[in-house]
Amino acid sequence: MQSLDVISINIWQIIISLLNLVILFLIIKKFLYKPVKRMLSERQNTIQKQYDDAEQAKSDAMNAKTQYEEKLSAASLEADGIILSAVDTAKAREKEIITDAKQKADGIILKAENDAKLAVLKAEDSIKKEIIDVSTVLTEKVLEREISADDHKNLIDSFIDNIGEYDE
Repeated sequence: MQSLDVISINIWQIIISLLNLVILFLIIKKFLYKPVKRMLSERQNTIQKQYDDAEQAKSDAMNAKTQYEEKLSAASLEADGIILSAVDTAKAREKEIITDAKQKADGIILKAENDAKLAVLKAEDSIKKEIIDVSTVLTEKVLEREISADDHKNLIDSFIDNIGEYDE
């Protein structure tokens, strides 16, 4: 049979190899694993912070949008109120202008009626004066000639009757 030297197991060599492996593992853990783990943890924290900041920004944006919509609806309501107020003011002003115009028109009509009455009275006075003047002239002419007492009485009665007709 053959010798088993080639395949022999050396325990010391296995122990040294295991020791080498453990030392190498400890060195790698100390210098490589912990810094990599710390770097991964920092990276995880940075990413989480970015996610949190993004959530906060989204929440702030939603709040701003809500406030904007509220302000927009409030501005719309205020604009509607201003429009209604302006319409009410315009209607009140319209009524005021119409009332003022009616009062002025009534005043003009009243003044025209008074002016017409005054003109009629002036015309009546003028006609009365003219009648008096004409009767005076007639009286003078009639007096120039001789008249009897009956003629004189008839003349005065006729004159009085004519004056009464003009007064009506």
